[in-house]
Amino acid sequence: MWPLYAAAFTTAFGAHGIAANLGGFSEDAVTSLMVLGGLLALYDGAEVLLKPVFGALADRIGARPVLLGGLVAFAAASAVYALADSPGWLWAARLGQGAGASAFSPSASALVARLNPAAKHGRAFGSYGFYKSIGCTLGPLLGGVLVWAGGLRLLFTVMAVLAAAVAVWAALAVPHVSPLPRTRQTVADLARRLTDAAFLRPTAALAGATAALSVGVGFLPVSGRAAGLGTVATGAAVSVLALCAAIVQPKAGHALDTGRITAPTGITIGLLTTAAGLACAMLPGLAGVLTAAALIGAGTGLITPLGFAILASSSPQERLGQTMGAAELGRELGDAGGPLLVAAIATLTTLIYGYAALAVLLAIGPALALAAHRRTPPAHTGSAT
Repeated sequence: MWPLYAAAFTTAFGAHGIAANLGGFSEDAVTSLMVLGGLLALYDGAEVLLKPVFGALADRIGARPVLLGGLVAFAAASAVYALADSPGWLWAARLGQGAGASAFSPSASALVARLNPAAKHGRAFGSYGFYKSIGCTLGPLLGGVLVWAGGLRLLFTVMAVLAAAVAVWAALAVPHVSPLPRTRQTVADLARRLTDAAFLRPTAALAGATAALSVGVGFLPVSGRAAGLGTVATGAAVSVLALCAAIVQPKAGHALDTGRITAPTGITIGLLTTAAGLACAMLPGLAGVLTAAALIGAGTGLITPLGFAILASSSPQERLGQTMGAAELGRELGDAGGPLLVAAIATLTTLIYGYAALAVLLAIGPALALAAHRRTPPAHTGSAT
């Protein structure tokens, strides 16, 4: 499992470390906002388009080869810019990194499910999410140090070495998991499976959690600056968010495996906690920002391992890669859609209303579930005498 956790760290560290420092203060930093936006969108766009494709490929040929191929591609793409040191090659490097992450991320998730019994899925996905959150936390900080020390080329060099090392480790340690026999699947069969509630509910929860996480990372510093807080305080708030998400995920997975919580109940609590965090973001000052960060981090940390555990248990084992790839697509759409929604509403009104809109969206699901539960008549047992 450790190479899979390392792969989770690699994809998060690479995505956040590079994205946060492309427009840094080194000589080779990107100075045009249009170019910066294009480079960020290129990576995410590759993931949106390719994750379902590589997930399906993992089902066909096995998740391990796709995992290794994705890591090697990520390392090679990172090395391209490190060696070429040309602005034109930076586009190719980012596209290659996005394609590589699209291959090894859903494959790693599928292997987490295949290499662990269902009774341990919660703990396994909680640990996987923990190391991914650590990558998100350390990426901007360590990436900034590397860019300060040697520019973007040094950061890309470190990413190439890291991905290559994880690929070698995975090749030596991750066992071969043969693809399972698959029945023929038509487009209609795929559509029915991906529109079934067993897939849509956890995927929607994961998308909502990712949307809130992205909004918290991107907009809480804006709220902090508006309240007169310095960069240290706003940076600390983002660190609190990521740290809470990292701490909660293994605990949530362990609670699921030991029967102390059910996945639907945990996801409902997670959504309401995240919505409460967004509501706290509407409060002024440091207290509002830190409380929002803690609640958003805890809520998303609760949702993530439970959502993936539901997907792993409800998906046909021979289609795990396809399921994980499609779920990752949902998360990417939430990652992009959440900030866009908040930004659009904030542009027309204020940022407070943007937070409120996303909070309401996250709370709608639990509210509807509670209303449906109350309308359901209780079952009667026994017979009349």
